[in-house]
Amino acid sequence: MKAAVIEKFGGPEVIKIKELEKPFPRFGEVIIKVKAVSLNHLDIWVREGLTAYGTKLPHILGCDFAGEIVELGDGIENFKIGDKVFVDPGLRCFKCEFCIEGKDNLCKNFGIIGASKWGGYAEYAIISEKNLLHIPKGISFEIAAAFPLTYQTSWHMLMTLANLKAGEDVLIIGAASGIGIAAVQISKLAGARVIATVGGENKVGKLISLGADFVINHNSENIYQRVKDITKEKGVDIVFEHVGPATLSDSIKSLKKGGRLVFCGATTGADYNLQLRYIFSRQLSLLGSIMGTRRELLKITELVERGLLSPLIDSVFNLEQVKEAHKRMESRQHVGKIILKID
Repeated sequence: MKAAVIEKFGGPEVIKIKELEKPFPRFGEVIIKVKAVSLNHLDIWVREGLTAYGTKLPHILGCDFAGEIVELGDGIENFKIGDKVFVDPGLRCFKCEFCIEGKDNLCKNFGIIGASKWGGYAEYAIISEKNLLHIPKGISFEIAAAFPLTYQTSWHMLMTLANLKAGEDVLIIGAASGIGIAAVQISKLAGARVIATVGGENKVGKLISLGADFVINHNSENIYQRVKDITKEKGVDIVFEHVGPATLSDSIKSLKKGGRLVFCGATTGADYNLQLRYIFSRQLSLLGSIMGTRRELLKITELVERGLLSPLIDSVFNLEQVKEAHKRMESRQHVGKIILKID
């Protein structure tokens, strides 16, 4: 089979198209003929050598992908050959106390497909039945590959951890990304007023069309000052963060007293000098988040099927163009999800 493989860590140039043996399913596993896989910033972190997931080389990236089952291992109960499926990227034991409590993204053995084990940048992928869901009718492979990680993560951040309520103000940093667009849609579905930030004037209109009430171009405007103007000095109830040091100061200052900052990543670096007095004197809450739970993904799938959530696809590349796809993501010019179509 053809696959995009990394044999060393580094820039997009380390991704090589290779011919590998087609995988063979063991008990409880299936073989998927991959049709579409979406890029996530996690792909870049892993490619560059992030150690958190214990990635071993050679490696195949790709957390979010969809396709058709072409082979079954023994013990498969809920799927058959020909089923159209997508992948839940979270690896969980479903046995520890966190999994039993429904907090399976805190599983002691938690990992993510495409980081902890081989992912979907290939013609075929081997996946446990536990990580499969049927694609709802009317949903394309591209859409099915575009929503699991980002929408699951955004839902967990906003609805579960930050406890978003109708009528609240939400500031979404980096709103033109896949996860940012998911956050905009989820916030509007919950009845919130959305202030979105983007890194270019060409993205402003797109975010307005997606439902954002206000859009701040952080390349030319000060986030904190604009939030003060929009909220009449009050600040926002929730800040949705995944950028890190480049925006974190403005994000924290933009919170009203008692506000909640929820974050899932740090694309501009991991270190930040936090002013603790400012945090406790204003009773701010800082909430770290990683992906989401299986139950949340099932809820999101239902909302996508009903058309209440709708991933936006920025661009589609073929597998041989994987380096160009990574360069587009790193350029931050995209609005929505970047897809690799496997043919």
